Amino acid sequence: MNEQGLSSRAWRKSSYSGGSGDCIEVAGNLPGFIAVRDSKNADGPELTFALAEWVRFMSQLKGM
Repeated sequence: MNEQGLSSRAWRKSSYSGGSGDCIEVAGNLPGFIAVRDSKNADGPELTFALAEWVRFMSQLKGM
């Protein structure tokens, strides 16, 4: 994913976060990718996952 593609990301926080500050934000508007960051450190590092990897991860979480 190039920097131009990452610049278009639109971050959102889970409605389940409850304002405790222990949250992640997810940008799901990137073609074929999902970006994740710590909501307390918006200028910090970001993780980028291929969409298929993210879907597999979320499916496993929902199955717990």
